[in-house]
Amino acid sequence: KETQSPSLGKDRADTVIIGGGCVGVSLAYHLAKAGLKDVVLLEKSELTAGSTWHAAGLTTYFHPGINLKKIHSYSIKLYEKLEEETGQAVGFHQPGSIRIASTPTRVDEFKYQMTRAGWHPTEQYLITPEKVQELFPLLNMDMVLAGLYNPGDGHIDPYSLTMALAAGARKCGAQLNYPVQVTNLNSRSDGTWEVETPLGIIRAKRIVNTAGFWAREIGKMIGLQHPLIPVHHQYVVTSTIPEVKALKTELPVIRDLEGSYYLRQERDGLLFGPYESEEKMKLQDSWVTNGVPPGFGKELFESDLDRIMEHIEAAMEMVPVLKNADIINTIAGPITYSPDILPMVGPHQGVRNYWVAIGFGYGIIHAGGIGKYLSDWILEGEPPFDLIELDPNRYGKWTTTEYTAAKARESYGFNNIVGYPKEERFAGRPTERTSGLYDLLKSKCSMGFHAGWEQPHWFYKPEDETGYKPSFRRTNWFDPVGREYKQVMEKVGVIDLSPFGKFKVKGTDSVKLLDHLFANVVPKVGSTNISHMLTPRGKVYAELTVSQLYPGEFMLVTGSGSELHDLRWIEEEVTRGDYKVEIENMTDEMGVLGVAGPYARQILQKLTSEDLSDGSFKFLQSRHLKLSDIAVTAIRISYTGELGWELYHRKEDSVALYSAIMEAGQKEGIDNFGTYALNALRLEKGFRAWGAEMNCDTNPLEAGLEYFVKINKPADFTGKQALKQIKEKGLKRRLVYLTLETDNVDPEGNESVWHNGKVIGNTTSGSFSYSAQQSLAFAYVPTELSKVGQKLEVELLGKNYPATIIEEPLVLTEPTRMRLQRKGESPKI
Repeated sequence: KETQSPSLGKDRADTVIIGGGCVGVSLAYHLAKAGLKDVVLLEKSELTAGSTWHAAGLTTYFHPGINLKKIHSYSIKLYEKLEEETGQAVGFHQPGSIRIASTPTRVDEFKYQMTRAGWHPTEQYLITPEKVQELFPLLNMDMVLAGLYNPGDGHIDPYSLTMALAAGARKCGAQLNYPVQVTNLNSRSDGTWEVETPLGIIRAKRIVNTAGFWAREIGKMIGLQHPLIPVHHQYVVTSTIPEVKALKTELPVIRDLEGSYYLRQERDGLLFGPYESEEKMKLQDSWVTNGVPPGFGKELFESDLDRIMEHIEAAMEMVPVLKNADIINTIAGPITYSPDILPMVGPHQGVRNYWVAIGFGYGIIHAGGIGKYLSDWILEGEPPFDLIELDPNRYGKWTTTEYTAAKARESYGFNNIVGYPKEERFAGRPTERTSGLYDLLKSKCSMGFHAGWEQPHWFYKPEDETGYKPSFRRTNWFDPVGREYKQVMEKVGVIDLSPFGKFKVKGTDSVKLLDHLFANVVPKVGSTNISHMLTPRGKVYAELTVSQLYPGEFMLVTGSGSELHDLRWIEEEVTRGDYKVEIENMTDEMGVLGVAGPYARQILQKLTSEDLSDGSFKFLQSRHLKLSDIAVTAIRISYTGELGWELYHRKEDSVALYSAIMEAGQKEGIDNFGTYALNALRLEKGFRAWGAEMNCDTNPLEAGLEYFVKINKPADFTGKQALKQIKEKGLKRRLVYLTLETDNVDPEGNESVWHNGKVIGNTTSGSFSYSAQQSLAFAYVPTELSKVGQKLEVELLGKNYPATIIEEPLVLTEPTRMRLQRKGESPKI
């Protein structure tokens, strides 16, 4: 163990990193390596104290998510060459790993994961029981139906890894100072920080909280309540096992998913670590209420084998040689969990130049990749690729301590649960963030969770099989969603859209600000448009609906999942350009109802004296009016592509407004619809969705958004120069629109697209088309394969289904149909 006498060394820094676990040290290494001068890391006791030093050190290419695979992959590639680069041994073993399927549903899950991995460079194979046995000869094969095999997986010594990264960071000029405790943080008016320590103050351009289970304490210093909680994780190490000692090569790591544990070779014995159920697992909640004990550094918790006994028994059944093995060590230590098990990485909304990389349940495999990701983002001013699932701003005021604890219990217990499409998890729900209609609708529908909100996915009728029934194939919501689809296409439907993120922007510079932020023109007073915020590299950072309600006063609307993600970007631009504007987040105070379908106008007209006719209230116009004496801001727009309005109103008026509309629509047969039907409707109209067809991985041209990008407008909007270059170079890939010949399964996005026996692209979203009676999907494919009529295949559950590129859209939007009718043409719906 190296000892170091504490000193600050300097009183100014570009970046101060708080916390010397493997994540913080990796960030210091990557920033310094990229040439950033004045990187200072402060650690209160010693490097690796906290959760790093006692981790089991597992490394895997596998992740069920999409871009997190890139993080895992980068980490492994870095760890492979670290010893050579720094001269420090890292104890990296790469015997591969196998996830074990012992139920037919698990085999389906593996097939589902294979199509999601197929368009990534990572090696991943679905292997037979025979191959599993060949790789891991000590298994009880009665229980094995298949394996998911990742060569190159393994484990690393966390202490040695951190020390190697530290050596590399120092070599590139970073300062790692310990023991130095941060005692206070002061933000200055120019956006810089004063970092107070017992040895003096450092002025920093930015600070990064990488403090592990102390991250809450650091957050509290600046008035933030980070939703983190330490959990007790145990793993067990055995003495020498003769059958293990006799092997010629190291055993691959196995993950017995039904038994809910991982197991790997440790010298001539085995090491295994279970994830016990939410009822049995243990939280260290006293640290949340009373803070972490001041001296806690390289301590452990009391072990408790009773708590994990059923997992020990499961392991003995799967790996029978364990029955005669002696346990020589049980490690029980704290790991930090966020509510959804994913870390929080990036800049924080509402505080300038405060970044976080906290809440790592799997810090060892994430450390390398996240260090690089965050370093790139800090230096380039935009994320290198999309990882919105790690955005710290996915949480908000609604994320209470009770919610965090309930979710962490569930997430820990669900570590090895089957990962279905459209998964819902119910702990901690509902939060305080419910729409005005929640109590009225909750018993009538299947609710989905969106950024703290409850929103109807689909509605029940007496003959339906109700409740949440997840499946890899069509399930209980398939027919009801078809019914709701028909309701909107033929009559009229009402949907609760209250979870939208809603901002008011006003002030002398509001037009100038929005003209700079958005690639589209600024809408005139009383008008609305769809606008995109691009990054400097020309990627699609966000999509919003922009309405100018009064001269210089705008309402901006975004999806529920990107509320604070978008707000942070806008606020940062306001500060950077010193714009004279006020921004108000109206998300929680404002309810939204969507009314859509052929009878929408007829019904709403009964409730207002305002003329709603096509001549008077045109598509993409907005105005204030009263419906049944309730004040609303009405926008003639609908993501269904049918005749419709979005009605923005005070949340406390939601029930009265909804009831008035339902009452007025009795004769027309009005009914509810949910977000599943909305998705089917928007896909048939060829409407893109942010987070699927476009995000920080895509530019608007390949996504087919040219119509919304005014590259020749006078304002030099963010991303304009990059777009001109992209246009000049030409596109390598394009978003295409596919129909699929499937059976009882539909695409949903992120599946592999095949051509001539090779994976050439990926779907972005998909659903069943209730009008064409076949599956529909968007996909990215190389430009040369993007022509209408091109035959391709899409892999679903281990089978390649024929797909054909068709012309967009499958179903014309209502405004287009009206326009063609006025010209005397009779449009096909």
